[in-house]
Amino acid sequence: MSSHSHRATTKTANKAFKSGHASKGSLKQKAKGRLPGKDSSTSHLSSAQTKLARRNTTKQLQQQKRAAIVQEARLFQGRGGVPRIVCVIELGDGTDARRCVKELAGVLGEEAEGVEVDGKGVVNVNASRFKTSLQFLIPPARDLYTILDCTKAADYVVFLLSDETDVSEWGDTLLRCLQGQGVGEVVAIVQSPNPTSPPTPPPSATLKSLLSFIRYFFPTQEKVFNTSISSDASVALRHLCEGTPKDVSWRAGRAWVVNEGPLGWVEDKEAEEGKGTLVVQGFIRGGRLSADRLVHLQNFGDFQVEKIISAPVATAASHRAASTSMSGTASTPTVLSARNPTTSDTLISLNDPDYMENEQTWPTEEEMASAPAASGSMGPPQSTSSLSKKKTVPKGTSSYQAAWIVDDEEEKAEGEDDDDSEDGMSVDGGLEARDGPEGLEGLDGKDEGEEEEEEEVELESRLGESDRFEDLDNEEEEEQLENYRQSRQNLDRTDLAFPDEVDTPKHIPASTRFARFRGLKSFRTSPWDPYENLPVDYAKIFGFEDYDKTGRRVLREGKEVGVEVGTRVEVHIKNVPKEVYESQNPSLPFFMFGLFEHEHKQSVLHFVVQRNTEYEEPVKSKDALILCVGPRRYRINPIYSQHTRGGGKGANNVHKSERFLRAGTATVATVYGPIVFGNQPCLLLKETSDPLAPILVAQGSFLNADTKRIIAKRIILTGHPFKVHKKTATIRFMFFNPEDVLYFSPVQMHTKYGRTGHIAESLGTHGYFKAHFDNVINQMDTVCMSLYKRTYPKWSEPFVAPTAGSIVDMEEDEEMDA
Repeated sequence: MSSHSHRATTKTANKAFKSGHASKGSLKQKAKGRLPGKDSSTSHLSSAQTKLARRNTTKQLQQQKRAAIVQEARLFQGRGGVPRIVCVIELGDGTDARRCVKELAGVLGEEAEGVEVDGKGVVNVNASRFKTSLQFLIPPARDLYTILDCTKAADYVVFLLSDETDVSEWGDTLLRCLQGQGVGEVVAIVQSPNPTSPPTPPPSATLKSLLSFIRYFFPTQEKVFNTSISSDASVALRHLCEGTPKDVSWRAGRAWVVNEGPLGWVEDKEAEEGKGTLVVQGFIRGGRLSADRLVHLQNFGDFQVEKIISAPVATAASHRAASTSMSGTASTPTVLSARNPTTSDTLISLNDPDYMENEQTWPTEEEMASAPAASGSMGPPQSTSSLSKKKTVPKGTSSYQAAWIVDDEEEKAEGEDDDDSEDGMSVDGGLEARDGPEGLEGLDGKDEGEEEEEEEVELESRLGESDRFEDLDNEEEEEQLENYRQSRQNLDRTDLAFPDEVDTPKHIPASTRFARFRGLKSFRTSPWDPYENLPVDYAKIFGFEDYDKTGRRVLREGKEVGVEVGTRVEVHIKNVPKEVYESQNPSLPFFMFGLFEHEHKQSVLHFVVQRNTEYEEPVKSKDALILCVGPRRYRINPIYSQHTRGGGKGANNVHKSERFLRAGTATVATVYGPIVFGNQPCLLLKETSDPLAPILVAQGSFLNADTKRIIAKRIILTGHPFKVHKKTATIRFMFFNPEDVLYFSPVQMHTKYGRTGHIAESLGTHGYFKAHFDNVINQMDTVCMSLYKRTYPKWSEPFVAPTAGSIVDMEEDEEMDA
């Protein structure tokens, strides 16, 4: 009997369907996880041909990168090549930058015998052995602003570390500033404050400790050199002469020139008195330079370029050509770029607002009296007495705005007296302040910071009127300073524990105190018109329909238009004050940075910053700080707002303001300032008793110039559930009169336990009201009402950085006056 066996499976393999198009599953399986490329022109090729095309594309990209590196290296080679700028910074106590330059130049032997280093801030060394030249910049020690300026233009930054002492707190602040600003190639060198002969190298443990320290700020460092030893000095010099310095991202495409030798000055009879043409000579670096664009001079502002003339380096070939020429001179300089008045940038930074545009005028009394009775005008007739009637309006309201406010007294009979006028401000063609001792504090909806600023201004005016001023004792001054700092810290802690919560005033109606605030059903989705009730400052600034698109066009044109990089030129800058020429210190370098199109115009700038963890003092909104962005520095009073994750704007582009700059999170700082393009890093500094050593408060980068970004200040009014019955509760202590309850009844409320509700009706005459919620409310819960108001920054002004020489001159003048 034969055994019976079943089939292994009951499935049958049918013939595959012959389709002219591959299914999604087959394509996904064929791709094997590889993402499709940007170019779909190879989609019709086979897998082998596609692989060959990818290899060819990768090879072409490699060739382009290698060609760019070779071209960049050629920029510094040859007798007429661009010198490599090396900034030497003293970090440790006892280090000497000029001794380091002498040790590096000593490696060249006879080539550098005539180099003068003592007393100079700029030292030029010709390293013909390496077919290049070096330009050492030696900024003054402990001068933060000058060091930041020198590192902005440097290709290499050399840090001098001591093998006996640690880096001071000032040096740590400097490294954090340079880390946030961005620098070129970094070289670390160790020095001994007391060199011996013959020199003794520091212990290996010391070198490891210094390398670990410098790697904390610049992780790419591999070695700490010791230039007192000839072998290490030779390796360090070869690294400076043969290496290819990395480019800093914010300098990509932006031209700058380091002046060589003394500045030139040409009197201009057509210019204003005290102004003329400044001549800067040097190599163009970074990007192309055009005469149609503006240039920025450190500490002096923006100026127009008249023309750019070639200034080639004198070589042996040029001397031979000059000797054989008929005129006996070298080739005459040529104009490489000249300013075109029709296409060049102007120095206009603000719009001139038209205050009468779309203005609706109000008829005068004479026009009303002379008008015919049957004029057919709409609305009830108005008498002369009604036009001159005084109204109660919020503080800061103009007469035009007051004309459209419907007052409660207009509904009264003509014979009734206005008993509430003492609680407001009268308008009769203008505003009259109340004569009472307390005034109308908070009627305009200002926050606590603005009220404190007004009190400070009033105090300063009173002090100015007084003829006598007595200094306090040192102990009392220290005690008051400690009390002030303690109050600031208490305010910071209170805001952190109870964010945005305010108490409703009892002597002022909440509808008047918070007249400028509004309620939002949803902070992220509720509509908010960005052009509603804008201040006059917004009529002065510039905006873009598409800032990102304009930025890409401006950066692209900056790389294509202008004189090429590496050309030695003379830049003639017009209408420059003579003090720029006279104030130049010959021992310090002079820098000129080119600006892109529109970068002189004022707009609303937003920066994403993170607070420095080493700074412990509270940083309040609108505190005075120094903004360092790109080649510029400004004194600002920024306002802070939340940075939406991923940089999104939401449905309405509304962002919550922050009263303090918190640590551990990214925050957006908003200021008025000149427009910026590109990825620009920024630093926020705060002045100290030492003008040359400010404190680093925060660092970050430029976000955008969005004039439609709404920064809304939030306040939270809180109430206590007095009686609770399931979803209904009686709330007290949120308002103190029934009028405020009726005024704020449309605003949605919420509780700290997550319930939402609304006002149902007012109870009694003390501000109690009944509220309904979406779920059962807890007796221990707190009822909250969120109100919002748009805030705006203050105007910024250029910051002139002090120098060691200017401070010495000021001290000498004070001693002479004394």
